[in-house]
Amino acid sequence: MQKALHPVAQAVTEILAKCVRTGDNVVMGDSNLRNILRQPPRGPKHQPAKRTVRWSAVGAITGALAGTALAVIPTLASIFARTVVTPDPKPTEDVQLYNYWPTCGPTGQDLVELSVTSQTTVRGQYALVFDEGSGVARIGEITDIDWKRGTVTRIVEEVYSGDLAQTVRGRWAGFVWPTPKEAGYEFRDVQIPVDDGLAPAWLIEPKRSTQHSNTWLITVHGRGSKRNEGLRMMRVAERMGMPGLLVSYRNDGDAPDARDRKFGLGATEWPDIEAAILYALNHGATSVVLGGFSMGGAVSLQVVHRSALSSFVRGLILVGPVIDWMDVLRHQAQINKLPHIAGKLGSWLIESPWGKTITGLASPVDLRRLDWVTRSDDITHPILILHSESDDFVPIGPSAQLAAKNRKLVSLVRFQQARHTREWNVDPERFDSAMLTWLHVLLTGPQQSRLSLSSPKTAD
Repeated sequence: MQKALHPVAQAVTEILAKCVRTGDNVVMGDSNLRNILRQPPRGPKHQPAKRTVRWSAVGAITGALAGTALAVIPTLASIFARTVVTPDPKPTEDVQLYNYWPTCGPTGQDLVELSVTSQTTVRGQYALVFDEGSGVARIGEITDIDWKRGTVTRIVEEVYSGDLAQTVRGRWAGFVWPTPKEAGYEFRDVQIPVDDGLAPAWLIEPKRSTQHSNTWLITVHGRGSKRNEGLRMMRVAERMGMPGLLVSYRNDGDAPDARDRKFGLGATEWPDIEAAILYALNHGATSVVLGGFSMGGAVSLQVVHRSALSSFVRGLILVGPVIDWMDVLRHQAQINKLPHIAGKLGSWLIESPWGKTITGLASPVDLRRLDWVTRSDDITHPILILHSESDDFVPIGPSAQLAAKNRKLVSLVRFQQARHTREWNVDPERFDSAMLTWLHVLLTGPQQSRLSLSSPKTAD
């Protein structure tokens, strides 16, 4: 007698069979197909990522070589292309720390004096990461800015690890809590089977059960970030009674590396998120919502377009998302003062089979497939975009264009002042309100209704 399939396996089998009949371009990651049938995953196979040139180095090299014109164009293009697709295991600590004053604030708080940057002078809560990642402090509001000296003084709300008194530099980050524990959530460490091993994730169960408890919120962090980025969405998930699954994926330093150890800009990472959806379905979920930050937005869009599990996704919440990689690369080339032709050549190296020896990519990345402004008619799921007009890394333009071209499914809520993916940090009340309202309509309202939250109002 043939053993009955697990309900999830039965549903996916029927979806795949339908896709074969209709010719739909929907697939599943190889390891995810195996995991539907509960086959054990292969053991972890971690490989150390190589150090690479950082964005700041691209600008420095450009300035140094600017006078040599066409002779250095291929070199600049090669550096640019490699920088885009290569993970950086040790992000630059570019914020100077001049003074740390315990209990010297207006009401006895600790204070820290930092160098003025475009990031450190914006209001809100942030993290200061120091000592090559071993130290983390939560930084609060500004108490003073001395523009002449180039310093800003801010409140230190809590030091989670490390010694600020002995620190001279650090890195400004958008996450606020290192783990769910510091944010006050009860959670479990779980392992999600992916290609070449297991990807660690945090599972946060809601404190109360609601009609939405069978819909999980799966957060997808951005390029160069970690899963703690998604903790800023958990307050709303808690209020909705939704479990939160904060996942890692290939090349982020937690999950197993891709075999080429390169970013696919969403084109290769999506099977790891599909694996997370499969994990949720096998552990009680009947549907999921994806919450993507920056490149995590590009990854999430690939999931709903390419995965056989896309019918289990109710909608997407995207924060400062990469909607069009070509636009982002043009912007990055411009702010790093690359000649226009070098930026175009760098993009071509990422897209072309001829560029593989330079970029190290196992396969070229089809950037046009990642352009959702042009492909706006291919959007099939409701999307809420939270994006700042002051985003200095991923411009808001493509998000606005997509929302204008597909008004039925895409809603855009604009913010001001916030830098890249820092919308919650600048105005958590507005962020939570927009997300909560949209989720309520998505999960309780008519499926075909217009999910609109667009408003001329912005965060001051």
